[in-house]
Amino acid sequence: MIEKGVYIHTIGGWDAPLGINLYADGLSLIMLIMTALVGLGISIYAISYFSVDQSKRFWPLWLLIIAGLNALFLSSDIFNYYVALELIGLAAVSLTALGNTRKAFLGAMRYLLATLLGSLLYLFGVGLLYHGFGSLDIATLSQNAQATPILWVSLALMSGGLLLKTALFPLHFWLPPAHSSAPAPVSALLSALIIKSSFYILIRLWLTIFGPLNDGTVETIFGLLGTGAILWGSFQALRQTRLKLLVAYSTVAQIGYLFLAFSLAISGATIAWNAVVFLAFSHALAKSAMFLVVGNLLRFGGHDEIIHLDRVAQRLPITTAAFALAGISIIGLPLSGGFIGKYFLLEAALRQEQWGVVIILLVGSLLSAAYIFKVISHFFTPSSTPHNSKIIPANMEWSALLLAVAAVLLGLFSSSVLSITDLGSPFELEGEQL
Repeated sequence: MIEKGVYIHTIGGWDAPLGINLYADGLSLIMLIMTALVGLGISIYAISYFSVDQSKRFWPLWLLIIAGLNALFLSSDIFNYYVALELIGLAAVSLTALGNTRKAFLGAMRYLLATLLGSLLYLFGVGLLYHGFGSLDIATLSQNAQATPILWVSLALMSGGLLLKTALFPLHFWLPPAHSSAPAPVSALLSALIIKSSFYILIRLWLTIFGPLNDGTVETIFGLLGTGAILWGSFQALRQTRLKLLVAYSTVAQIGYLFLAFSLAISGATIAWNAVVFLAFSHALAKSAMFLVVGNLLRFGGHDEIIHLDRVAQRLPITTAAFALAGISIIGLPLSGGFIGKYFLLEAALRQEQWGVVIILLVGSLLSAAYIFKVISHFFTPSSTPHNSKIIPANMEWSALLLAVAAVLLGLFSSSVLSITDLGSPFELEGEQL
């Protein structure tokens, strides 16, 4: 059934609340496109990255994650979200340990404990909502939900669990160890797609169930946490001596931008919702490209120490171009997808006279430029430590470059992206539409 641009499919002919519906609107379509593009790039890269033995373990888990992501983005049931999150999380933990080292196992174990705790909190909230309102369907809950103690407790539990899975500051403790110890394609997957899945659920919950009952407190909380993430993640990225850890802490900072835009969007600012979409999409493309670049450098020189990169620009020009283009989007330089997202965020902040957001946005962009140019400067300098270089397969270099190019080109196709997000008006909220 198609209604106002929204596609609703009733599984088995049983409609909610007895049955389960699949739901697709503009936001769902954007997330599916993002998953397909990043997934294609990672898949092409992984063909040459993994050994034969590792490939036997990687591909089944990778396909399970893709299936779980697609199921999550098409769900309209809060329990289905939990099932999809568990499939994605357990497969992602297994992939994190694929490096088969002590460091990889420790990172995977920390990630496992964090994701299980987040799932448990979310499931408790789901149980309370079902007990209080007798339904798991989002549309039904949005019509029946009332400001009762059960609702507020479930709100706290579900949001807390999802914030932990999204690795929002200060709940990001599991992210840098997991990302830095995992194989490069897995790190790209974790940063670009996995954390977006829990963030997507937060969007859906606040769009439909909790948003109309919000009194303004949540915007402040998300705004403060997002600000902390931007500053802390950026400063930590500047301090790193290893490139993979720098990119991992950059992810912590970029998550902060999502929640900073989210804090403005909850009140109903359409332009802030557009910022959320562009920031999420551009980050997925750019950050996956960056982690694949790190994988190339590790294969090339056997390390990722920034001061010993040894004239990478001359030896790996395609890889250098991929990192530079991805950095353009992360910084938010014109005309990249990151620029469009930050422009929308800046305009929303100015219209709402949120001067603190404007300052944080400018400071965060300067810090991003500082750690990006810190790395690029060492691409052109010789290393004092000699090492034997290895040949990088062409598909590993070009997949990283194409993802980075897509992050830049996203800004040139902003009108097309906006036309998709408008399908079904997924961001219509009560309140002032800016």
